[in-house]
Amino acid sequence: MTSSEIKSTPHRSNQNPDSAPEHVAIIMDGNGRWALEQGRTRVAGHKKGVDAVKEAIRYSRKNGIAHLTLFAFSSENWSRPEPEVSTLMELFASALDTQAEKLKDNGIRLNLIGNLSRFSTRIQRLAASAEAMTAKCDEMMLNVAVNYGGQWDVIEAARKTFAEALAEDIPFDQVTERDLAKNLALAHSPDPDLFIRTGGECRISNFMLWQLAYTELYFSDVLWPNFNSDEFDAAVEVYRGRERRYGQTGQQVKSQLKYYV
Repeated sequence: MTSSEIKSTPHRSNQNPDSAPEHVAIIMDGNGRWALEQGRTRVAGHKKGVDAVKEAIRYSRKNGIAHLTLFAFSSENWSRPEPEVSTLMELFASALDTQAEKLKDNGIRLNLIGNLSRFSTRIQRLAASAEAMTAKCDEMMLNVAVNYGGQWDVIEAARKTFAEALAEDIPFDQVTERDLAKNLALAHSPDPDLFIRTGGECRISNFMLWQLAYTELYFSDVLWPNFNSDEFDAAVEVYRGRERRYGQTGQQVKSQLKYYV
């Protein structure tokens, strides 16, 4: 079973307005601030955030979201205080160790994107095992971005693309966007339809810089540990109310949408 066999469609100029987004990407922000508001440590906030992750996965699986991408740990997060980084690593290892079988039982394939070489041997082993355990699942793709950055992703893809061009004797001026896109970390998933960031910040923080070109952006003031199914519903409803033009006019989009009625 290849990742391309996960339920997906190519880039679309519009969508059925009653359908769920096919791919949702989320920056899960606000764990630390939630903990401070509760008079607890930042570590407690990250642990509570794991519950919100599980609920987001359940919501996506239940509501037909075929691809869910979660920004769990950025390449910039290594600069956080060492105790916090250590806690995040332990939470990551525990999730890989305990949740892979549950993902498999629910038909969810796990795919980790980012530079895993900086992680401990233990985490790399657990990651490889979890991906292998869920490799044949085809109901939903769960992408988890760890030690990931959008700039890193584009640079790595560019290196691979031009190496291929050299090997195949293709002039550089004939290299296309499609050639580069197939070497991105998320080449197995369609570009996100909906991007959600919790915690009140209105930026994408070096996340999926290439893939978010035509994604609908949704910023929530809700801190990640409080982001439940109702909040996810609210984001999806806003998405459904958007008119996605991809450079077309509104009249063109409406003309195409009549085929869904």
